[in-house]
Amino acid sequence: MRILSIASCLAGAALFATASLAVAVAEDNEAGVPLTPKEAVGAWTVSSGGQDLCVLTLGAAHTVKAASSCGDVLPAAPTGWQPTSDGMQLTGSGGQPVLAFHRWSNSLFVSHRASGVDVQLRRNG
Repeated sequence: MRILSIASCLAGAALFATASLAVAVAEDNEAGVPLTPKEAVGAWTVSSGGQDLCVLTLGAAHTVKAASSCGDVLPAAPTGWQPTSDGMQLTGSGGQPVLAFHRWSNSLFVSHRASGVDVQLRRNG
């Protein structure tokens, strides 16, 4: 009887630990959620093909500052950003979309391009 009681306690502890881990993972995984201004503020690295290309600084007022050119991965220099239903998009001077990103986590956004080369936007730090 005592062994059965110990086994029940261990099973309960394992179930609690698994549930706690699931909550912790869910808090870090914001896949498919729009980017908020508070989350956006700061430096983000644009990379593609395993290489970092440039750093963009996103502002709470939906502004974007680029430290240098991002090369061919961005069809135009971004001047702003806006949330989308599942992430965010960079916009040009007239507000036109430059490149849309799907949110994969709190600090990673990915854009799938027709060429097959993905572009990543990753929070610095």
